[in-house]
Amino acid sequence: MKYFFEAITLLIVIKNIIKTEEINDEAFFSSKLKRVENGGKLRLLDLFSGCGGLSLGFHKADYEIIAAIELDPKAAKSHALNFHSNTSYFDVHAKARDIMETDPNQLFEELGLKGNVEEHIDIIVGGPPCQAFTRVGRAKLREIKNDSNAFLNDSRSQLYKRYLEYVKELKPLALLMENVPDILNYGGVNIADSVCHDLTAQGYKCRYTLLNTVYYGIPQMRERMFLIAVHESLDCDVIFPSPTHYIELPNGYHGSRNVALKHINPEANPYYTPSPKVHNDLLSALTVKQALSDLPIIKEHLNSDSKKVIPDLSKEKGYNSELCENDFQKLMRAWFSYSGTTKVSANAIRYLPRDYPIFRKMKPGDQYPEALQVARSIFEKRIKKEREKSGKLLSETSKTYQEILEKTVPPYDEGKFPNKWRKMEADMPARTLMAHLGKDSYSHIHYDSEQARTISVREAARLQTFPDEFKFAGSMNAVFRQIGNAVPPLMALKLATSIKNILLKK
Repeated sequence: MKYFFEAITLLIVIKNIIKTEEINDEAFFSSKLKRVENGGKLRLLDLFSGCGGLSLGFHKADYEIIAAIELDPKAAKSHALNFHSNTSYFDVHAKARDIMETDPNQLFEELGLKGNVEEHIDIIVGGPPCQAFTRVGRAKLREIKNDSNAFLNDSRSQLYKRYLEYVKELKPLALLMENVPDILNYGGVNIADSVCHDLTAQGYKCRYTLLNTVYYGIPQMRERMFLIAVHESLDCDVIFPSPTHYIELPNGYHGSRNVALKHINPEANPYYTPSPKVHNDLLSALTVKQALSDLPIIKEHLNSDSKKVIPDLSKEKGYNSELCENDFQKLMRAWFSYSGTTKVSANAIRYLPRDYPIFRKMKPGDQYPEALQVARSIFEKRIKKEREKSGKLLSETSKTYQEILEKTVPPYDEGKFPNKWRKMEADMPARTLMAHLGKDSYSHIHYDSEQARTISVREAARLQTFPDEFKFAGSMNAVFRQIGNAVPPLMALKLATSIKNILLKK
């Protein structure tokens, strides 16, 4: 009997301790929110920040960007150039960091932030590296490692756990996580559910869904998983932004979505929220031409004496039109503050002399098999011309024949890479921009046949909704990769506004 009463007493003590911790938790989060309700800005930490797509959208929504953690040195510098260029801590912000080796205490100490770490951050955002989750990334790992399950052992697939550790240490009011749809079906495992389980244990109310950026005024069909969590003590419901634009998506996007959602039962899953409904009475989706038509015309590469040079991203060119044709173009020119400039930088394109004639003759929507047909047609005409000029038959094994072939026809296997190339359609949104832009830009060939080229760095930035004043650090390849990896800032703005409205219960 004595031990029974001792056990009851112990249980009461534990219960009181838990209750006290809950009260302290509620008071802590309420005090954070009170500061915002009294006019303070929501303070943000961006994990796996890249060049700052998420940060830029939240900054536009009047959040304060406290810090970012990014492993790539050029991307880290890009982030610092745009958000911390005027601070005495620029070098600290521009420093590349491995999140596995970076402690919040250490980071904030370097930034001169005093006090407990959990006092400095209200919002955490970020997209853990997605290469391990994508089906393309998995296929590449299988090929390299010769192991069908190699992707399951990819260390990048575990980085979301470090994100969760930061949430535990910093106790934000809310958080946003972004990733590819395949994170919902990673070898049959739903990583988003795992994240939500962990966050629920930490006291957060979580929801995730799939959103396509084209429904939100972005000139690009880009489907991503977005997860929002808000601390339960704030008594808020998680709500995702409502679509503003409409288009009927190509079949490929529906197929990818179905694969990602294969193991999710919407009625039984407590965390998954079906994507907000879109209706054809919304605004028409923004097209590539509407996004890019005011940017500089680029034809210098078509000159017969054009040579390969190191691209100069700082060089400016005049806009194609001094007047903006739509609200999107106005926003891209005046995101930060309109300075009245008539020129824009980062008009660099890839040097691809073999392919300019192919680009010119491709039709909108053509992919690599069609491009190859065009190239072979051009080749046959060149061979015929050479035969007429020399008066001789050219053997397929001759040096001249092989030289013309090499200078005319791309060597890639059309069965292996059918969508490696694509000519954009002027009256449609762009297809998804990928980090692979850092290696080549064939997936986004300019719709204007007269320019006969792939998109420029600035055009890629526009399709991702980076404003014209945004600064990028690094070479052309590095910047293309930064752009392809980013969350479109305009999409981030929509999510930032939703989170702010959730917290302030608007």
